[in-house]
Amino acid sequence: MHILIVEDEPRAASQLQRMLADCDFEYQLLDIIDTVEDTVLWFQNNDAPDLVFMDIQLADGLSFEVFQKVEVDAPIIFTTAFDQYAIQAFKVNSVDYLLKPIRKEDLDIALNKFTKSTKPVSLDADMLKQLLGRMQKPKTRSGILVKEGSGFIQVDIHQFHYFYSEDSMTFGITKDKRFIIEETIDQLVSTLDDDRFYKINRGQIMGKSSILKIDPYFNHRVKLSVQNPRDLEFIVSRQKTTEFKAWMNG
Repeated sequence: MHILIVEDEPRAASQLQRMLADCDFEYQLLDIIDTVEDTVLWFQNNDAPDLVFMDIQLADGLSFEVFQKVEVDAPIIFTTAFDQYAIQAFKVNSVDYLLKPIRKEDLDIALNKFTKSTKPVSLDADMLKQLLGRMQKPKTRSGILVKEGSGFIQVDIHQFHYFYSEDSMTFGITKDKRFIIEETIDQLVSTLDDDRFYKINRGQIMGKSSILKIDPYFNHRVKLSVQNPRDLEFIVSRQKTTEFKAWMNG
């Protein structure tokens, strides 16, 4: 059994490999890919795998964009931090979907469903268009629930300079405070206004109005000077640099 993993978070990819090793499932891992662009190139230059595990939010966009650029003649098990409603509306050639953090019992069920499936692989272009529309719909979130003492308060979205993850926790930074947010970076970015916030790398979301300066950085990346940096570095990933500059110019 030849499988391909499309995942932009190394920790998540490693966890999936460990869980697969614990399952009664013999396989050979062909590759781990972390961007839409590289996934398209892989399918253009390789025979289709027997099964693909594919995250929805990749380093340079939504994985569904892959299907618009290349034919994928393989069953997909999507791994996602997004809300269930979007995935339930879309089956494409998907065998199943797994919500992050992935549980072993859910993985066992998905693999069992895959091994017993006799349905031919097919791509429903209309459903793809419908799902992409849902995923890219305007986002009008006005506030974020954050921890405050033993309870929670809501902070206006306009107060946040940026968000980042550290030690499996997500933090939101305002002018003078750091708040704990009970959402992953991927869950959070899926609800934020794309015109105001941009996921510059796997673990940081930056507010446009909080960026003070953009400087060149090695390996074709850029480094940001921001408000209230808190001794953090803000490096835009190489895959996102061109798109980030276009976003800043918009």
